[in-house]
Amino acid sequence: MKKIILFLCVFAFIKIDAQTTQDSTTTYKKRVLETSEVDFLASYYTQKGDNAAVTGGIGTEKLLDGTGTLVISVPLNADDVLTIDAGVSAYTSASSSNINPFDSNYATPFQASSGASSGDVWTNFTGNYSHSSDDRNTIYAAKLSVSSEFDYFSIGFGGNYARLFNEKNTEISIKGNAYLDTWRPIYPMELRPFDKGGNGLNNRLFIQNTITGNSNYAPQFTSFDNKTRNSYSVGVGFSQILHKKVQGSLELDFVKQTGLLSTPFQRVYFGDVADSFIDNFQLADAIERLPNSRLKIATGGRLNWYLNEIFTVRTFYRYYFDDWGINSHTASIEIPIKITYKFTLYPSYRFYNQTAANYFNPYEGALSTDAFYTSDYDLSGYSSNQFGFGISYTDIFAKTHLWKFGLKNIDLKFYQYNRNTTFRSSIITTGLKFIMD
Repeated sequence: MKKIILFLCVFAFIKIDAQTTQDSTTTYKKRVLETSEVDFLASYYTQKGDNAAVTGGIGTEKLLDGTGTLVISVPLNADDVLTIDAGVSAYTSASSSNINPFDSNYATPFQASSGASSGDVWTNFTGNYSHSSDDRNTIYAAKLSVSSEFDYFSIGFGGNYARLFNEKNTEISIKGNAYLDTWRPIYPMELRPFDKGGNGLNNRLFIQNTITGNSNYAPQFTSFDNKTRNSYSVGVGFSQILHKKVQGSLELDFVKQTGLLSTPFQRVYFGDVADSFIDNFQLADAIERLPNSRLKIATGGRLNWYLNEIFTVRTFYRYYFDDWGINSHTASIEIPIKITYKFTLYPSYRFYNQTAANYFNPYEGALSTDAFYTSDYDLSGYSSNQFGFGISYTDIFAKTHLWKFGLKNIDLKFYQYNRNTTFRSSIITTGLKFIMD
């Protein structure tokens, strides 16, 4: 009898243990994100140049911008992650200050005005939700964003789908986004009296100031009726591990924009219209006029090669074209250099070249009979070089703490950007990643 009882006890224990093991195998999954993460990101950007679009392709492009961003990623469960991204950017701009250059003692496109448009704050909020399947081979994500600046408000939404195959060595993805923008148009000061219902040269601006050159100032101006700009994008991607040390990817993106694609406060000067001035500031002949639709297509690829424990090579190439006549090529290389198990250096280089849009003309290059025109040098033909250098500190054990958060990563990067015009810019960025204990 004792043997029977002992046998039954052993049998019951084995059965319970087997069930426990089976249940553990069935229910346990590695979490997509083990613990909450917090990223603090900041940047400081400066630029200068002599081809401001606000003043028709001439004048200062000086701008200073400081940005701060907080990104919080929270695991909702083993499969789902919620990410909140909130950012604020404050800038001062010499060029945009010249939307109204006449509030200074002497109006000139080469100096900043002291008006309200000399600075502003941009704010952005984005929420992203992602879900991974049990086998981690399928990922769904959706996002919603809101942003605002002094002359526009934008709401965006989108999603993406990714599928991994071949023991996670192959990945295909598709993404889509839509941004619905509403302009609050701001026009150059001297043009506002010539809009519908305005009093033209009888306005106080022209009574209190003397027009030199062509005193019969008569700009070609009507305000925009359409104040919306919608952007829709679709992208597909393919990624493949080619070798244990080599990974490559290909991407194809389509963007369709409709609505008000002109910037209301960017001036244009016509070559067939006599010049009018107040002080040293040339009065606008018109504002930028561009088509109300644009199709953009870009395709490119990446190739990352892990050479050894110290060096990795990351390369990128993209070809872009649109129905405004711009064709561009982008090529870049970054070589992370792991100098210790915690510190990595990031030297990089990026080359860019583009043709001019069909509607671009430099200062006084457009004619009053043209249907569309712009003197925005971002739409001109140019080439540029960008040099970068960064350093990263990583502690996978997050030993350094700030309250309940362990410091996992610190990044510091600097980029210098030069066009083959007078335009120059530089940016320094920093990022700190914390994980919750």
